[in-house]
Amino acid sequence: MDISIIIPLLDEAESLPELSSWIEKVMQENKFSYEVIFVDDGSEDNSWNVIEQLRSQNENIKGIKFQRNYGKSAALNEAFREAQGDVVITMDADLQDSPDEIPELYKMVMTDGFDIVSGWKKKRYDNTFTKNIPSKFFNAVTRKVSGIKLHDFNCGLKAYKNKVVKSIEVYGEMHRYIPVLAKWSGFKKIGEKVVAHRARKFGKSKFGMRRFVNGFLDLLSISFVGKFSKRPMHFFGLWGSLFFLIGLGISVYLIVSKIIDSSFPITNRPGFYLALTSIVIGMQLFLAGFIGELISRNSPSRNSYLIEKKTGL
Repeated sequence: MDISIIIPLLDEAESLPELSSWIEKVMQENKFSYEVIFVDDGSEDNSWNVIEQLRSQNENIKGIKFQRNYGKSAALNEAFREAQGDVVITMDADLQDSPDEIPELYKMVMTDGFDIVSGWKKKRYDNTFTKNIPSKFFNAVTRKVSGIKLHDFNCGLKAYKNKVVKSIEVYGEMHRYIPVLAKWSGFKKIGEKVVAHRARKFGKSKFGMRRFVNGFLDLLSISFVGKFSKRPMHFFGLWGSLFFLIGLGISVYLIVSKIIDSSFPITNRPGFYLALTSIVIGMQLFLAGFIGELISRNSPSRNSYLIEKKTGL
């Protein structure tokens, strides 16, 4: 199969028929073999009924329905497990991403050899103050931390080699950082393509400022896990050694001062408590490092979701 198109959605019943028709047109024009996997992330409207109706009209359409809302990362993770296409393309269900971009994205992966191609919505139709400016700040920080030179990490329109999506695990708010996860997994050929951004036609945005806070916390998690998941002692041991040596140095100074001058008060000085605190912190960090070496990073149930129904899978 050439392409798997993954579309997470929440209350997007109005846009699904038009989006499905548009995708089918592009696939037929380019003679692609394909599947479309809609993931209903706990919609409260008629979205699942629409997906089932679309499935009855086109066997290439498949669906996953969550029993409740888990978030976009969970939706992508479940669909990644099911995807069979050589190239996996993700896009939003609100018609702001254009399916006409798919052939070029496919070419950049299959012909140009990119592991990932991320869309860049250079010209956006979102609110400047509530979304565009925060998004630019978010992308700048992510570029600095990750070292990946992308302009728009949060663009939902991306293309991946199938091997990439089978090698990563997406949870929390980490769908924004899939290129970062892929980089830590060894996929370093990451490209970018300017894509069209369309104004929302139906419904309302599910975007909220809280997602930026969660996103930055996930970025810190990814950065730490990517560097130290297999060697936590390298992190905790370094800082543990530093604090322990500081405490030890202050203790030696106090003891030597007491030997030189028997009237020198040790316990009445701030240095005594600083030394004690530093040694305790250093030992705790060492202990955390040893425990980290013994505990597996992945919990078996972390990505276990209640799926109410599936169709075509």
